Amino acid sequence: MRSDRVLLAHGSGGTMMRELIEEVFVARFGDDALKRMDDAASLDIPAGRIALSTDTYVVTPLFFPGGDIGHLAVAGTVNDVATAGATPLFLTVGFVLEEGLPIADLRRILDSMADVAAEAGVRIVTGDTKVVERGHGDGIYINTAGVGVLPDGVDLSGSHCKPGDKVLLSGTLGDHGIAVMSTREGLSFGTDIVSDAAPLNRLVAAVLEAAPGVRCFRDPTRGGLASCLNELAGASGVSITVTEDDMPVREQVRGACEMLGYDVYQVANEGKMVAVVPAQQADAALAAMLTAPYGEDAAIIGDVTDGHAGRVYVATSFGARRVMDMLVGEQLPRIC
Repeated sequence: MRSDRVLLAHGSGGTMMRELIEEVFVARFGDDALKRMDDAASLDIPAGRIALSTDTYVVTPLFFPGGDIGHLAVAGTVNDVATAGATPLFLTVGFVLEEGLPIADLRRILDSMADVAAEAGVRIVTGDTKVVERGHGDGIYINTAGVGVLPDGVDLSGSHCKPGDKVLLSGTLGDHGIAVMSTREGLSFGTDIVSDAAPLNRLVAAVLEAAPGVRCFRDPTRGGLASCLNELAGASGVSITVTEDDMPVREQVRGACEMLGYDVYQVANEGKMVAVVPAQQADAALAAMLTAPYGEDAAIIGDVTDGHAGRVYVATSFGARRVMDMLVGEQLPRIC
C-alpha cells in the first residue's frame, strides 16, 4: 500500500482503488467468485426457495468490547437470513470509507468479517467500495446483503404465533447495547461487559431440527426484546406475557441499566434469538438451544395468549403485571 490511511484516490476507480481492493479486501476474503473481480458474482444455488436480507451498519465506536463493526455486520446479516429458517450461503458487502481511516483499522475490521464468515460457513462473494471526504463518514459504514436457501416446507413468520405457544430466548439480554454504550461514554461498571454479537445460524438449525413446528424466529436487535415481542404480538393478533424471574440478564448489565436509566428490555442485542414454538415442542427446543453454540443461557420466558391483541405484558417479581412497551424514539443511537 502506498499510504497507511484511506485517501480520496482510493475511491477514484484508478490504480490506487485497485490496489486497495486487491491487497486489503480480496486478500482477506479470498473467495473464488470475488477473486474474479467481475461486476456480478456467478453462483450455484441449490434448487428451491431462497431467503434474502439486507442491512447497513453505522455503529460508533467502530471497536467495542467483544467485537467491531465488521464482526457485527456479518453476524447480523447471517442471523437475519437464519430467522427465516434458511441456511445462509452468500454475503455481499458494500463499504463507505471516510478519508483518513487508518488502513490498519480497515484490515482489522476485514479480518474480523472473514473470521465470522468462516465460523458461520458463508462466503463473501461480491462487494463495493466508496470513499467520502474527511468528516462525512465516521470512519466506515458497511452495507451487507445475505442469501440463504430454504428447506422444503419451512414457512416461518411473525404472523404464525398462536395462543398456547411458548416464547424462548437464547440468552442474556442487553449485553451488546451496554458494551457499546460503556465504550462510547468511557464508563466502567467494575466488571467486563462484552457484546454478544455472534452468528446464530447453527443454533437456529438445531432448534428447527428438534422442534419442526417452530412458528418463527426473531433477533431482538434495535428496540430490544420489547420491540421484538410487540412486533410479533401485533403481526399475529395475539397477546404475549413474559415472566420477569425467568428472564436471563447479567447482574452487571441490570445494574448498568439501572444506573443509566435504561429499560433492559429495550436495549439492543446482536447475538440473541427469540423463538415462538408450540407448547408441546418447547422443552425439545430449549434443550437444542442449551446445547447449541451461544445458547448456554437459553430459557423459556413466556406464553402466547388470546388476550388483548397486540399487547405484551411482564409478570413481575412482585406478582403484578405491567405492559412492556415498545421503544419510543432512540434510546441508544448508532448501536448497530
